[in-house]
Amino acid sequence: MSAAHFVLAALAVAAPSMAGAAAPPGASSCAGCHSEAGRPNVAIPPIHGQPAAEIIAAMRAYRAGERPASVMDRIAKGFSDEEIQAIAAWISAQR
Repeated sequence: MSAAHFVLAALAVAAPSMAGAAAPPGASSCAGCHSEAGRPNVAIPPIHGQPAAEIIAAMRAYRAGERPASVMDRIAKGFSDEEIQAIAAWISAQR
């Protein structure tokens, strides 16, 4: 199993227990633009409850400049892989 697969597997196991956990650094600012499910914003989709692997892939693509963005490319560049993984696990656990 590769390191990336190991991390994703660990996140899948840990995510449900993170629902009541405090947000990791950086995660609380996501809600400023990405409204919670039930409060849709057509331009900026809600991300709470999305699979961690999808959030990680999107953040890495923004950071690498591979995904079009207005501000997410600059935001993503401020996070390490470990921070992105922690944020993704927490956001995924929010339902």
